Amino acid sequence: MKDELEVAAGRDVSRETVEKLKAYVSLLREESQHQNLIARSTLDELWQRHILDSAQLVRFEPSRDAAWVDIGAGAGLPGIVLACLVDRPVTLIEPRRLRAEFLHKVTGELRIGAIIEQNKVEAVRGTFDVITARAVAPLPRLLKISAHLSTTKTRWILPKGRRAEDELAEARRSWHGVFHVERSLTDEDSLIIVATDVRARK
Repeated sequence: MKDELEVAAGRDVSRETVEKLKAYVSLLREESQHQNLIARSTLDELWQRHILDSAQLVRFEPSRDAAWVDIGAGAGLPGIVLACLVDRPVTLIEPRRLRAEFLHKVTGELRIGAIIEQNKVEAVRGTFDVITARAVAPLPRLLKISAHLSTTKTRWILPKGRRAEDELAEARRSWHGVFHVERSLTDEDSLIIVATDVRARK
C-alpha cells in the first residue's frame, strides 16, 4: 500500500498517513451502508479506484504550501485523500447535509487539516492555489460556477473520464487558459485536465 501510494502521489508517504487512509477506507465502507457515497460496484476496488486515483493529483501540485479546494467533495474524494497527503489544510465544499456531516466525522476521527464548507460553490468566498473537482460537472459548467475561487495563477487539477478532450474543446469557446491533458495512472480510460491562467473570454 505504501509503495503504491508513493508512486501515485510522486512523493514519500509516512506510515502514519497510510494508516489514516486505511481508517478512511473503513469509514467509507461503513457509511456506504447508510448513504450512497460511492458506486457500490467500486467498493471492492476502493483503494485502487478511489484512494490511489485521488492521490495521483498531488503530482501536479504547484508547491508544497499550496492551498487546495475540492468542489463537490461528496464522500471526500479527492479532498480527504489530499488532506492526508499535502502540507496545508484542504477546503472541502459540499452542499448536502448528510455528506458534509460525514466529512466532519472523518476529519475529526483522522485528525487531519480539512475545512468543511457546507454550501453551494457559488456561495463560497476566497481564492485558492489549487482547485480540484471529481465528477461534479462538465468542464464549461464547472469553470462557470467556480472561477470566482481562482486567480490567474491558480492551478486547476481536474480528473476526467474519456470525454476530457471533448469537454476541453467546448470550454475553450468561452474560456482562455493554458490547458493540457495528462493520462491517469490508475485508469487507462481516464484523463486529468491541468490548467492555469483560466479566465472567461470577453
